[in-house]
Amino acid sequence: MHILNRIEIEHLLKSVDLCPLIEQGFKAYSSGKTVIPPIGELSFKDPPGDVHIKYGYIKEDKYYVIKIASGFWENDKYGIPNGQGMMLLFNQETGVPEAILNDEAILTDVRTAIAGRICASIMANDINCIGVIGTGVQAKLQIEYLKDITQCRDIMVWGRKEDKAKKYATFMNSRGFKCSVKSSVKDVCTECNLIITATASKTPIIFKDYILPGTHITAVGADAIGKRELGSGVISLANTVVADSIQQCIERGEISYALSEKEIRKEQICELGNILLGKSRGRVNSNDITVVDLTGVAVQDIQIATAIFELYLEKNNEI
Repeated sequence: MHILNRIEIEHLLKSVDLCPLIEQGFKAYSSGKTVIPPIGELSFKDPPGDVHIKYGYIKEDKYYVIKIASGFWENDKYGIPNGQGMMLLFNQETGVPEAILNDEAILTDVRTAIAGRICASIMANDINCIGVIGTGVQAKLQIEYLKDITQCRDIMVWGRKEDKAKKYATFMNSRGFKCSVKSSVKDVCTECNLIITATASKTPIIFKDYILPGTHITAVGADAIGKRELGSGVISLANTVVADSIQQCIERGEISYALSEKEIRKEQICELGNILLGKSRGRVNSNDITVVDLTGVAVQDIQIATAIFELYLEKNNEI
């Protein structure tokens, strides 16, 4: 069995184009070619945190994958990242363990950012300014992975803690962006036509009167039951509502609240894989408001873990 550490994994990430592979995973998921059980979950109150166990396989593929990933939101007190985790690969024919990818959650972070890039590429208008709600790792990666699909380098950011928002802006400016800190979420939303929410909020922070025609929202933060970033009425404004997994979004994420509050019906929800397959439509015109709810699907973990492991084997002449 092979064990890869974060440094090895980060090096391998530089040598593989993951976007087509993640797209293929979403297509396979929406086509019924995967076996993805419900998410295993642990929640902690003191200190606050959550653990997700996501697992499954693509039919007739080489491996099945089990991913354990956590977020403990006070880890900065101890000088360690909020996100932790690893992915385990097993031979799909024999059950033999093939690899432990001790990635410390970097693969989860990357595959989530790639999903955001895919959504922006098919749902957003020409981007004039990117609004970011949140200041953590995902808030950075979502922007980094947009570089290849837009020339826009203007960012507006809001964070609960002003010092973290300023640090975020300084970092993004050093990466070739022009980032300004805004004092309110409304200021961000009314000046940007692509909005990315990447917080662990349990109460809404974006409200329907903030959203202008033509806006696309990629909602990333509400990946667990009890988390919420979009207020009542935001999703009902949308001409197109997209779930990475309809099954998951019925019970968690922004769509689950919209369903329980009867803002939308299940039949109105499109699945991301079906849009990529051309079975459902995305944006129709420039004035449409679109919302994508990303709760994180195990097929993303399967695809990224498989790609990294097979590249590792190739570089070590084991394929």
